[in-house]
Amino acid sequence: QVQLVESGGGLVQAGGSLRLSCSASGLTFSSYAMGWSRQVPGKEREIVAAINRSGGNTYYNDSVKGRFTISRDNSKNTLYLQMNSLEPEDTAVYYCAATMAYDRWWIATKYNYWGQGTQVTVSS
Repeated sequence: QVQLVESGGGLVQAGGSLRLSCSASGLTFSSYAMGWSRQVPGKEREIVAAINRSGGNTYYNDSVKGRFTISRDNSKNTLYLQMNSLEPEDTAVYYCAATMAYDRWWIATKYNYWGQGTQVTVSS
């Protein structure tokens, strides 16, 4: 079955950096666009970044643009999210997700598979 396993979350001070990884199995990784989403209790899950199948096209939510970088290594079936200049408002559970969609990657309902999530906590 499809498994998406996130790692790299943790506690960091404001202004710090973290790098999240998502290891994929059970699917042809290069056939899926991939995204990172986040959710805090009481709020809807939002897609913060997405990347197309080849890695040549990306999407970023305005709240993370210029601070976060999404990338992928299709030879390793792995997705990454480099997060710099972290702010307390970035505190959330971060999820990796896979979609067959070719556009509108900012829509969470377009994603077919989801990981279990990794907690990111940014202290002020």
